[in-house]
Amino acid sequence: MGLLGGAETAAYAADPEPGKRLEDVRKKIENLYRKAERATDAYNGAREEVEIQQKEIVRLARSIDKTQRKLTALKQQAGVLASAQYRGGGIPPEAKLVLNTDPELFLDNVILARKGQQAAKGVISQLTLLKGDLEDYSQDATDRWERLEANREKKESAQRDIKKQIDAAKKLESRLAAEEKDRLKELEDEQALREQQKWLDSGVLEEISNKASAKGKKAIAYATAQIGKDYVWGAEGPDTFDCSGLTLRAWQAGGRTIPRTSQEQWRQLPRVGVKEMRPGDLIIYFTDASHVGMYVGDGAIVHAPRPGRKITITGAGSMPILGVVRPDMDDRRSEDSRRQSAR
Repeated sequence: MGLLGGAETAAYAADPEPGKRLEDVRKKIENLYRKAERATDAYNGAREEVEIQQKEIVRLARSIDKTQRKLTALKQQAGVLASAQYRGGGIPPEAKLVLNTDPELFLDNVILARKGQQAAKGVISQLTLLKGDLEDYSQDATDRWERLEANREKKESAQRDIKKQIDAAKKLESRLAAEEKDRLKELEDEQALREQQKWLDSGVLEEISNKASAKGKKAIAYATAQIGKDYVWGAEGPDTFDCSGLTLRAWQAGGRTIPRTSQEQWRQLPRVGVKEMRPGDLIIYFTDASHVGMYVGDGAIVHAPRPGRKITITGAGSMPILGVVRPDMDDRRSEDSRRQSAR
């Protein structure tokens, strides 16, 4: 069961092709970190949902409290009306009208009776509405609590999964000798370089010539200023980042709030073709959208690679590209509209 356990370590030492075995180790480690990255997205998504539900529960609690106070005030008002009727001998205003023989008093009582009826109807109507609101708020709060607990469980499950995958990868790496670790890093770089060269050989870079927007330049400046900082799963800065934590903060610096996870960035942000991308755009990687980097131009991205690695610049085609999204798409449309209006 062990990854490069005692028997495997001995086999590794005696292996006539240690390079091939180290390449297998690289693939195992990469696979483990990819699993951790998928789980990180699940964790971040669940954490975001927990925060949303918590805010909604607080809002509902305030609504319930406010409604309860209104309800108490109306009940007191209804009590005053009931006391007035009691002090009048319990005789309804309509009966008093019939029994009154004084014309002037009769007219006064008509007005008072109507006002009393309207007031009573108003109080009853408001009481009914407020009770309905209170029931709705209470039911909504109960539903929110259930969702909150479900998302907490999802978050904790994802967190356990992340730890499991990262611990397994670290354990695997820790069993390598120092020179093997260096060679492992070289193998990773060589693999990335091969994939980047394939991407460049397609001629795609020759067709990418767009310039960064003003906000995109600010986002790039922030992201590149973080180069050299450690990758830590779930981190959003300022000292450590995961891949989507870096793009989130970079675009906040650029003046845009974007979704927290790479999967939500892919799902919610406007998409553009690879040949139409410009610096500042986000490139989403792998079929499950589990990784993201920021295009900085000249066929390169800045990204937070994985645990054990630092934020760096690498080839935009060094990983399988799912697609490209543009956080400030609306700004460019507005700019184009202004230009057309000026013509």
